[in-house]
Amino acid sequence: MTLPSVSPSAISKSAISTSSIPRSFGFNFSANQSRFSKTLLASALALSFMAAGLSSAQAATGAMPDAAKLAAGVEQKVIDWRRDLHQHPELSNREFRTSKIIEKHLKSLGLEVQTGVAHTGVVAILKGGKLQGGKPGPLIAIRADMDALPVTEVVDLPFASKVTDTYRDQKVGVMHACGHDTHVAMLMGVAENLVKVKDSLAGDVMFIFQPAEEGAPDGEEGGAELMLKEGLFAKRKPDQVFGMHVTSSMPSGMIGVRSGPAMASEDSFTIKVKGRQTHGSRPWNGVDPIVAAAQIITNVQTIVSRQVDITKAPAVVSFGAVNGGIRSNIIPDEVELIGTIRTFDQPMRANIKVRLAEMAELSAKTLGATATTEIHPGYPVVVNNPELVASMSPVLASVVGDKMLIEPGLITGAEDFSYYALEAPGMFFFLGVTPKGTDPETAASNHSPAFYVDESALKVGVEAMTKVALTALNAQ
Repeated sequence: MTLPSVSPSAISKSAISTSSIPRSFGFNFSANQSRFSKTLLASALALSFMAAGLSSAQAATGAMPDAAKLAAGVEQKVIDWRRDLHQHPELSNREFRTSKIIEKHLKSLGLEVQTGVAHTGVVAILKGGKLQGGKPGPLIAIRADMDALPVTEVVDLPFASKVTDTYRDQKVGVMHACGHDTHVAMLMGVAENLVKVKDSLAGDVMFIFQPAEEGAPDGEEGGAELMLKEGLFAKRKPDQVFGMHVTSSMPSGMIGVRSGPAMASEDSFTIKVKGRQTHGSRPWNGVDPIVAAAQIITNVQTIVSRQVDITKAPAVVSFGAVNGGIRSNIIPDEVELIGTIRTFDQPMRANIKVRLAEMAELSAKTLGATATTEIHPGYPVVVNNPELVASMSPVLASVVGDKMLIEPGLITGAEDFSYYALEAPGMFFFLGVTPKGTDPETAASNHSPAFYVDESALKVGVEAMTKVALTALNAQ
């Protein structure tokens, strides 16, 4: 599937003014801050109601369940769940305790629950009502990721993680350093809210609790891709799919959503440069793969700077490691280079992969060495459906206020929510969790051992996702 290149937001430019939001962990939140008028809000909500089978008169007079009240009712539960999960984090494809907690809660709500999806994933279906005339309503899906990271926590919390595990044959600390504990807790709260008002839903909800968003262990499959491979959407594909992610790059309670390409694709690569070993005092007797590797690293920089049209979409090619040699006076046989490619456009993504392999091969050849490039495909671009963002942005603004809803810049981080958004119109938005008094510019980023979540933001996230679901499926 060809993914669209970067395009302007579907949000009206007249409703936008410029604001500066800080950057961290690849999240670029320099943004246009949306200022939605009451007229735009009312129009978008009316369109959403009519999409659910309602008349414009019903949209004007029928009141949805109060999402704010529902969120307040589960706030303490959400905080308690989050703290428990934070204290007991589990690595990718090992979320056994986490999945049991989720399963128990969803079954207590009377939902149809499937476990063991993509190893430890949990999926539940909430059956709502039907459209006018008795026709089945749409199905929406809401996803939360569950896994933690091999990071040793340094935050001084009474519920800080003390867990250790083995990662790549090393003993490591384990921490929810990306906030997936909050995602699980908030979706558990959203599920409880929607069950309470299921008679008002003209359609069904699929709750997806996904393992291994951070990547499956070496030699294993996992995450969104495996859930879909195992048939997550085979029986019935959702009409819309939603996801949310916390970030330290925004103040607590702020929401960011971007139309079109939003987060980069991610591919990693390995380049093996082979020469011929010789003594360091007699380099002319061999072929130096270290010099060849250095030439490759330098020349590859021209791919983005000189060979692709970066006015269409940005791109990044970075080397992360250079491995080769063991002594000062021995020129080795081989050097290994590893790195990452980030793009926002599918044709550009394919083009860079070809150019990288060619550049490595030819650069090495000029020095008598050889270079073999292996590309390890990663997550596709996260593309937010423009129509969905246009219709749901006013809903988000009604939760946090116009000044607290922003349109982020492109984010060079990657997310496997992208796989769901290839199957159905998707919307992935961000929730700020940096507390008042802390500058998001200097706050510890996601994946940091000092990553900190202001728990007052969780109620905002629950309310926002609850209201999005209610708007998509409301039948009052």
